Amino acid sequence: MRITHEADYAIRVAHCLACSKDKISAKQISEFTGVTLRFALKILRKMIKADIVKSFKGVSGGYMLNRSPADISFGEIIEAIDGPIAINHCLTAEFDCTRVAVQKKQCNFREVFASINQQLRDELYSITLDRFVS
Repeated sequence: MRITHEADYAIRVAHCLACSKDKISAKQISEFTGVTLRFALKILRKMIKADIVKSFKGVSGGYMLNRSPADISFGEIIEAIDGPIAINHCLTAEFDCTRVAVQKKQCNFREVFASINQQLRDELYSITLDRFVS
């Protein structure tokens, strides 16, 4: 599994918002994180939809975290951008296993991948933004 650039940038955007004491504009987020404005706006839309970020419209508008940095994990951010974490395609719902005709849950390989995947998810969900805010 490889985290996409978009998810990596989303963590940077969330960190930027966590460090800000007040609302911050998309332009400021872009400048602080090194993410293009257009890409930052795309990421912000996904994070708003996931209830991680809230936006304020108007002249004094901007963005801020919707919850405390202690309540927002790397896992949540990554899944908001990339969808469910799956280290192997056999763990996805749409995958049809060619090894085990009846039940893909009977596959020994899938069992190992599922265990590793759960450990990875647990670790990513244990890392919260407050860890990186001074």
